[in-house]
Amino acid sequence: MNSAPGAVTDPADLGVLAAAELLRGGGLSAAELLAACQRRIAERNGGPPSFDGAPGAVNAWARLYPEMAWEQARAADERLAREGPAAPLLCGIPIGLKDLLAVAGLPVTASSRLLAAHRAGQDSAVWARLAGAGMVLAGHTHTHEFAAGGTTDQVANPHALGRSAGGSSGGSAAAVACGMVPATIGTDTAGSLRIPASLSGVSTIKPTHGLVPLRGIIPLAASLDHVGPMARSLADCSALLATMAAGGAEITPLMPPPARPGPFPLRAAPGARPLDGITVGLTDRPESAGVEPEVGEVLDQAAAAARELGARVVQRPAAAGLPEADFSAILLSEVAAYHQRYRDAAASYRASVREFIAGSWAYTQVASYLAAQQRRAEITAGWEAWFAGHRIDVILEPSTPVTAPERGPGYEPGHPAGQGDPLIALTSAWNATGFPVASLPGGLGRHSHLPVGISVIGPRGADPRVLQIGIDLQEHALRPPAIADPAAIADPAAGAGHAHPRPA
Repeated sequence: MNSAPGAVTDPADLGVLAAAELLRGGGLSAAELLAACQRRIAERNGGPPSFDGAPGAVNAWARLYPEMAWEQARAADERLAREGPAAPLLCGIPIGLKDLLAVAGLPVTASSRLLAAHRAGQDSAVWARLAGAGMVLAGHTHTHEFAAGGTTDQVANPHALGRSAGGSSGGSAAAVACGMVPATIGTDTAGSLRIPASLSGVSTIKPTHGLVPLRGIIPLAASLDHVGPMARSLADCSALLATMAAGGAEITPLMPPPARPGPFPLRAAPGARPLDGITVGLTDRPESAGVEPEVGEVLDQAAAAARELGARVVQRPAAAGLPEADFSAILLSEVAAYHQRYRDAAASYRASVREFIAGSWAYTQVASYLAAQQRRAEITAGWEAWFAGHRIDVILEPSTPVTAPERGPGYEPGHPAGQGDPLIALTSAWNATGFPVASLPGGLGRHSHLPVGISVIGPRGADPRVLQIGIDLQEHALRPPAIADPAAIADPAAGAGHAHPRPA
């Protein structure tokens, strides 16, 4: 790597766009960037990947693929030399994939013993697009088993090793938060991108449902599932989403594909008031969700920052949400439909996941499922009308009502996923509507000193606008936290705030 005054000394500290600029300009090779990321993984993962994770280990990875990654990095360097500025923006950038996304010939196990011997026959649509852009696969990151929970307890929060990284994309968030790779891919059914991004202090976007195909991804509930990028900044996420969406949207029987979005933004708008002409809405949803006071304080700071950047900020009552019973009917019916195939192997699930999936098998009434989907469509239309009627561009709200809970109990009996979990109290509504939601770090809790995420929510198809507003907030006001170094935490529980007991 060619050094320059003020340059980053460790390439592992580079974000996606900063690394891409150096790669395309010849100041850094893909091989050098991969070597830096592999060193960082060795330093900060807390040992080789493990199924359960040691108490003091981040353990972000389910599996690493060093030999294959080196081959891909060498191929990326050859492509960069051959194509120069015409090479794809993401060429040579290392990435981690949540252990639900298929890569032909490699294991994909959903972090479950049940799929320990499973190998993918072909690439998922997302990996095919990213691989086509020349990205380098470092490994698969841990998920809460089968994405059926919000804590991913085999993974530690890099900011406080005694705390959860969130879930179900917990490994993806942890890998980015401590600089092991500049970007990862996760999925989101009731908050599984935004929860770990919020708790771990990174950025993400859950795109409009259907914008990115789910083909080749192990599902939790197909009509609620979304796939999206994680990175340290929303501008980096936007660069990834542009490639993930470039091959076309997915057609589903439940929701038509969204209109092709306009260009995805890669930088903040200039000037002191980039949000002039934007109306930001605040609703009573955070109060109804019982947000912790320090989380509410960070929301207030984000709203104040939006005003300072020129936005008009208004308070309006929220539109009607999907009843919990309807969300559960949709979620659990679809879970049951997929997991029916593993009924004879149910003993292989972890305890809480086994309880959750066993409970789903009671959801067999087609009429109830179809009625819930009809009400979901009506609720979604109501929210679309709410945005239009109030002339609101985006909503601001906390991504989660709480900061990171203690790591450990999420797989124990009596801790099934779904409604009643405080971590999804604000996130699951936007899976029901399929709206795009960007989550960015808003700051640290005043008492816990743990990350607090802020969500920027827009109507269906407004992904570029949601990202631009989020980027403007992030670049002008709400800077991402420093890359976490777990070695700086002497005690696995150090830096932790108070506990958040998780209801059964």
